[in-house]
Amino acid sequence: MRVLPPAAEGPLLPFLLAALAPMPRTRVKQLLRFGQVTVNSEPVTQFDHALKAGDRVAITPGRPDPAGDSLRQAGIRIAHQDDDLIVVDKPAGLLTVATEGERLDTAFARLNAYLAARREGRPYVVHRLDRDTSGLLLFARRAAARDRLQVAWDRVTKTYLAVVEGEPQPAEGTVRNFLTEGKDLRVRASAGPRPGAKEAVSRYRVVTIRNGRSLVEVELGTGRKHQIRVHLAGLGCPVIGDPVYGATTDPAGRLGLHAWRLAFDHPTTGRRIEVESPLPEGLRVAGGS
Repeated sequence: MRVLPPAAEGPLLPFLLAALAPMPRTRVKQLLRFGQVTVNSEPVTQFDHALKAGDRVAITPGRPDPAGDSLRQAGIRIAHQDDDLIVVDKPAGLLTVATEGERLDTAFARLNAYLAARREGRPYVVHRLDRDTSGLLLFARRAAARDRLQVAWDRVTKTYLAVVEGEPQPAEGTVRNFLTEGKDLRVRASAGPRPGAKEAVSRYRVVTIRNGRSLVEVELGTGRKHQIRVHLAGLGCPVIGDPVYGATTDPAGRLGLHAWRLAFDHPTTGRRIEVESPLPEGLRVAGGS
């Protein structure tokens, strides 16, 4: 075990980058992702975990099994659970499902292991969050429930919180344009349709303004790739920690985007379900509230 110098107040990731320099940023993120960082002897996987002065931060050797049966140790909180659904609070930095670059450690794998250890079946993926976005992620516990949710997905209310640079003008409105993904994987907006473009609609309002940054609530009218990031950047207010779309600051050591609220009709009972996830401490410290 390697014990680092006593921590100062602030987000965990910037502290680790400074304490472990010149270790590459990608390697430091891996230490977090695989549960090798502890704060006061408790495993922490969230990049924006808020350190308090004097906290004891340590790096443990090895690569623990991310599919252990403790979701708390895996950095995932259950926000809602019943016989048909399970909503989890995903930390930033964790993929929803496997990709070519990461086949083992995903939110799906962690949740699947948790349920399997309890002989409670398996999860079914309903939707996805980008790796660097934290917040609410909905899984079904039955294939039929997944299918009904996906068919009605355009009727699910999906609301995000974003910490952005500057102050959007006007303070409330709707962004409607067309988005196209280029060969470089960057998404670009256009006022009118063009080949391969998809219409994208976001409704936003400024919640608070502090220290040159704003907390913005965004409700999706559509769910296109990088939609919120592109739309807010188009207002001249890129999401913090997002240099791809123009951000020049990274005060939280992560992308300042959080899936805050899901509201939908239960696929079996029809009862309205509303689930919220608190804004992570690192984003609050960075200017969220």
